[in-house]
Amino acid sequence: MKKVFFSFLVMTCFAFNKSEEPKVTTYSYGHNGMEYVARNKNGMVIISTYNAKMTIRQEIATKIYNMYLNHNLESDKVVTVFGDEADVTGRCVIRKKENLTVVDFYYESVSWCSGHKEIYKKN
Repeated sequence: MKKVFFSFLVMTCFAFNKSEEPKVTTYSYGHNGMEYVARNKNGMVIISTYNAKMTIRQEIATKIYNMYLNHNLESDKVVTVFGDEADVTGRCVIRKKENLTVVDFYYESVSWCSGHKEIYKKN
């Protein structure tokens, strides 16, 4: 009986042991749309996000606008935006026409502070 109890105890320890590796999952849904519209001395800037996670989309859009103002964005480059809840890596496309600038940010992966990482995968 002691051996059965001891083996059951050992098996439950392995079953509920948390691994140190972050969990990686994929997602194929997200929010697409204009998140931030601002006027500055050069005209109007529109920040649009694609495949965005709903809980962090506004914060990330604001940080992308600040990066644009500080000239830290280049078109067709992979950018990492560091947020309070998660760090987002994605591709940025900048289009200009007269006094209108559109910054499109396509989410590729979201690394949450909890260690969980989500990667966007198109169906």
